[in-house]
Formats: sequence, C-alpha cells, structure tokens
Amino acid sequence: MTEETTGRSPGRKLGLTMLIAVLLAVPLFSVWLLVYDRQSQSETARASIAAGWGGPQTMAGPLLVIPYRTTITETVTEANRPVVRSRQIWQELTLSPESSAITTAIYPERRKRSIYEVVVYEAKVSGRSRFALPADLSRFGVAVADMALDRAELRFGLSDPRGLAGAGPRVSIGGRLLRLQPGGGAPATNGAGFFAWIDANALPGAALVADFAYEFRGNGKVALMPQGGETRWRVTSPWPHPSFQGGFLPNERRVGKDGFSASYRVGHLSLGQSLVATGGAQPVPSERMAPPLIASDGPSRGGYDARIDLVQPVDLYSRVNRSAKYGFLFIGFTFLALLMFDVIGGVRVSAVEYLLVGAALVLFFVLLLALAEVIGFTLAYVAASAAIVGLNTAYSAAVLKSWRRALLIGALLTGLYVLLYVLLSLEDFSLLIGSLMLFAALAAVMYLTRNLNWSARPGAHPVIE
Repeated sequence: MTEETTGRSPGRKLGLTMLIAVLLAVPLFSVWLLVYDRQSQSETARASIAAGWGGPQTMAGPLLVIPYRTTITETVTEANRPVVRSRQIWQELTLSPESSAITTAIYPERRKRSIYEVVVYEAKVSGRSRFALPADLSRFGVAVADMALDRAELRFGLSDPRGLAGAGPRVSIGGRLLRLQPGGGAPATNGAGFFAWIDANALPGAALVADFAYEFRGNGKVALMPQGGETRWRVTSPWPHPSFQGGFLPNERRVGKDGFSASYRVGHLSLGQSLVATGGAQPVPSERMAPPLIASDGPSRGGYDARIDLVQPVDLYSRVNRSAKYGFLFIGFTFLALLMFDVIGGVRVSAVEYLLVGAALVLFFVLLLALAEVIGFTLAYVAASAAIVGLNTAYSAAVLKSWRRALLIGALLTGLYVLLYVLLSLEDFSLLIGSLMLFAALAAVMYLTRNLNWSARPGAHPVIE
C-alpha cells in the first residue's frame, strides 16, 4: 500500500468509501437501462410471435338492429322564401337482449422463439340471448308498423376478427342456421366482428331467442363488454395464473393449480345504458327500403368491461429491475464491512480495491439478467450470486490477508443475496424488512465505532477502548 493510503484518517477513509459508492451509481444506472432495453426487445419479439394468431380479444353483443322509417320536417329556402318540407328517412333501432348467458372455455398455449415466450390461446364461446320489444316502445318515437322487421340484423362484436377459427361462427334462431357476413360488429368493438340478416316479424308478439357458438384465437387477455338487461358470463380455463381486471369483477371465482373458473352477473342498471337506442339516420332514396347499414351508433356500453388477463407467473425483467434497486444496499453493506476491517482491524484497503469489489457487485445484476433469459430467474439468481460471492471472497482473502476475514465477507454477501431473494418474493413487506436491515447495520456500526476517533491524525493508529 502507498503512504497516501495508509496516512488517511478514519473520517477521510469513510469519505473516500462513500465517494466510490456514489461513482458506482453510474454503472448501476446503466444496468437499469439495460433491463429496460431487453424488456422492450422481449415485447417486440413476443408481438412478432403472436402476429397472425390474433391479438387481445374483446367480445360484445349480440345486438339486434332493426331499420325503421320516420318522417322529419326541415326548412329550406327557395326563391328567397322559407319553405317547410317533410321527407322520410331510415333510422336504426338498436335493441340489447333482455338476457344473455355466455360460456367461454379458454385453452392456453405457450409459444417460444429463441429465448422469448408468449402465451396464446384458443377460446370456444357458446351462448343464448333473448330479445323482446319493450312495452313502452312508443316513448322512443318508433311504431311497430314503421319497422322493417324482415331486414333486421343480429350483430356480434369481436375486436380482432382475424382470430376467428374452427368451422366458423354458428348462429341460429328457432333451430334455423343463419348466413353470416363479415364486419358490422358492435360499436364497442368499433364495428369489428360479424352479423347476419334475420326476419324478426315474430318479434312483436313473442320473444326472439338466438343461439350462437364460435371459436377464436388471441393472446394476452379475453374481455367481454356486457350489453344486455342481464348478462351471465362463465369462463373456465386450465391456466393457473389469471388476473381479473376491468370494470366488473367475477361474482364467484376459483383459482387452483389445475386452472380457474369465474362467473359474472351484470345488470343493465350498472352499465348505465338503456336496452333501446335509436340512431344511424339515413335518407330513403325511393319507396323501396335502402340496403341495411353495417355501421350503427348503437347504445353505449358505459365504459365498462369484464377482462381476464392470462399473466405469466414470473416476469423476470420486473424482478431483475427490482433487485437492481437494492444494488446500493449490497455496495453499502460490503463497503461497510471492508471499512470496519480497515479502520478497526488495521488492514489497509485501497480505493482501487473498493472499486473492484463494487464492480463485481454491479456485475451480479448483469449476470442475473443474461442468465435469467436463458435458464429462468431462480436458477440464474443462484448461479450469479454464487459466482459473485466466490469471486469477492477470494479477492477479499488477498486484500485482507486472511481467509477468516474473507469468509466473513462471503458470509455477509450470502446473507444479503438470500435476504434479497426473500424481499423479491415478499413484495408487500420489502420496505419493512429493508428498513430493519438498515437499522441493524447502523446500530452495529455505531456500536463498533463508539470509541473511534474519526479525526485522528494521519499515521496515528485508531485505538478502540
């Protein structure tokens, strides 16, 4: 060691140690940027794996849309004189079902490309919806005689119709299969989906019951936008890690190792919408009815949905990022132990040695990230921590001139890595445990240095009574 190193007072040694620790914040911050960059690359790779399979899917409907004729009056100017004229236009009556019972079975599948993995799924949907004209239909300014019941449409919304799979959707009324058309879905899915023309002439005197079944593919999430007087939705899947999100949570749910099941029950009062809505005004070009419209303003869904996310059980990037946030604790505790050997044990530790030990501690997080992408987080954590503990222990034996002292450093690092893994597993108590660690470390330093003269003259050996 140089004289400059051995001649520093304990206070100056403490200041130098803190300065080196602050300088190590630069590579530690670079680790956070590296984690963010790798996470962005992972999301891009996962999107490319799922491309063409189907995106996150949202279901809506069915809705019954019936054109009706109405008369409007308007004032126009002819020969500088206002003239009142009447003309007929076609509008659309959008009717939500009085009740809907929908069952969805989700079958997940893991897809991998290189080191990246994404969860995709196939879903099978079946259900029954019951439609009826309200008794107070006249309040909406619509008469049954003005309705073109033989040109009604039954509309189903699906946010990404590319995912429609299997033999195709099957919709029937009274046991008769309907011919389906692309597009014309529910407004909640921006018109994406499919529809069928139906004859609803029996509707004024009786209810109309539609049975439907279809299959689709998607990834990430499945959502339903309730649009009925009463919507019952039952979902089952062998995926053991669901996350229930959205504006509605299940009334009943069961989650286990063999999968999950959930049951929803949503009423139209909680949706904040009427079962009947009018809109989509279009002119009537002649006495014959205009072709049915695909787009419709329809009723609003009220901004709520019931959503189930198929989450990955371990998000390694978030866990690596969280572990890197504890990097200063590792550096601080290790430097503190070296400082105690320096100022109390009389073993001189130079600035370069502090810097090399700190660099090894920062390297742990890079190793953890690189290995976790290949072998998983837990195995990567064990391998990376073992490598850094072994490296710093061997180096400390040379610096501290004693394997006994080096083993104390190794034991300290091992305890820190074990504690960090516990902190990552017990996220809710991480702040409490971290605070207790800092308190214990501060108390130990205060006790060990209670008689230490921090401003001792250079060259003087500090004495502990």
